[in-house]
Amino acid sequence: MTGPIPLALLPDGARLASEDVLVGGVSLRELASRYGTPLFVYDEATLRARAAEAARAFDDGVAFASKSFLCAAMARLAHEEGLCIDVATGGELDLVLRAGVPASRVILHGNNKSVEELEAALGAGVHRVVVDNEDEIGRLAKLVSPERPINCLIRVTPGVEAHTHEFIRTGQEDTKFGFSLASGAARRGIARLRAMPGVRLHGVHAHIGSQIFELDGFVETLRILGDFVSGDDFDEVCIGGGLGVAYVEGEAAPSITQWASALRETARAVGLPAGTRLLAEPGRSIVAQAGLTLYRVGTIKQLTQRTYVAVDGGMSDNPRPVLYGSGYEVFDVGRPRAERPRRVRLVGKHCESGDIIVDEAHLPAETAVGDLVATPVTGAYGYSMASNYNRVPRPAVVFVGDGRARLALRRETFDDLSRLDVDA
Repeated sequence: MTGPIPLALLPDGARLASEDVLVGGVSLRELASRYGTPLFVYDEATLRARAAEAARAFDDGVAFASKSFLCAAMARLAHEEGLCIDVATGGELDLVLRAGVPASRVILHGNNKSVEELEAALGAGVHRVVVDNEDEIGRLAKLVSPERPINCLIRVTPGVEAHTHEFIRTGQEDTKFGFSLASGAARRGIARLRAMPGVRLHGVHAHIGSQIFELDGFVETLRILGDFVSGDDFDEVCIGGGLGVAYVEGEAAPSITQWASALRETARAVGLPAGTRLLAEPGRSIVAQAGLTLYRVGTIKQLTQRTYVAVDGGMSDNPRPVLYGSGYEVFDVGRPRAERPRRVRLVGKHCESGDIIVDEAHLPAETAVGDLVATPVTGAYGYSMASNYNRVPRPAVVFVGDGRARLALRRETFDDLSRLDVDA
């Protein structure tokens, strides 16, 4: 924990220089000087490598879970690497279509799809609608016809409780998502969908949670799904997403390829027909390690109990530590090879005692006010969950590769924050 930052937590090909870190061949110090801080930095080569790995590992129809990180540049990249795009709201659908991704490569999720969202999906001609509940079937019955058909999956809850935080477990019976297998609701939902003119039901979908390190839960879920659909003549089974990533030193997670291999072996063991498409929805495992966040140190407060290091971002650009108690590492960009013996609490600038980025962080003893620090593995659920709490503008997002940087999302301004205020 007190040694230099492990390269395994940085994007592929990152290099530690004597007084800098290069990502995608670009200096992090130069990026901070050019674009300011806080700043999200994504290595495009890492993004493309993970997306291409997912496309190879699973069958056509495997989708990028856009909720993990979505902007036009990311949507186009995932599409270019052969992935469908999974969206959960009308806003995500709108952005992906604006980015130029064909609707035929978009999958619509959501546990409370509005009539407007369903109409938008039908009108665009999305690849799949993942049907979540009885009320949604009722809405679809009024919208779908042989002249206006849909292709869909039905989301089921397999009763598998993944080993992860309770707020990101979704496969157990007590969840807002999907049709229960145990109660018979899933079988009734399938019968209703099959009886509706214009509906083509391709198979089942399940998602047991997020940030899962053990493959056993996925394997058990696929076994349950395989038994459930035997004799249904479905051509798709989707295991959802949730594959974990290593956030701190000492953690290890399966690769996307290892995940898919375990599931393919299970599919054969349970007797899924050879032509059945085995699908998944990786998000975090594609974008997390590809991204890091740059901050500038503004205050160092040394108390008897601990040392606080405050930076110019915080819970508005990374709410995961507050929501889930998520752990991260931090390193001094100007001293990347230095030992990190100084134990600190890395905090943000927000008016909340709980505005903690890293509860027990380690930095070099020389790190001072004005220095540039970085938290790696922040490519997932940082920007996508960012807020404007305390009227803080959201950071810029930069993609780097081959020694060049390009702005994917500009930094918000105070004018942006006030644009919806009718009295401003």
